Amino acid sequence: MAEGYCVKCKAKREMKDAQEVVMKNKRKALKGTCEKCGTKMFKILGKA
Repeated sequence: MAEGYCVKCKAKREMKDAQEVVMKNKRKALKGTCEKCGTKMFKILGKA
């Protein structure tokens, strides 16, 4: 599972249903939801 920062919980949490996406500037990122509170999460990955 992917880990990211949840703004609502103010802590690092596991991402549920994480998907790798490509942003407009051709960088990769992960989109998912927080397992604890259900808030949407987004994590920008390194250059690919």
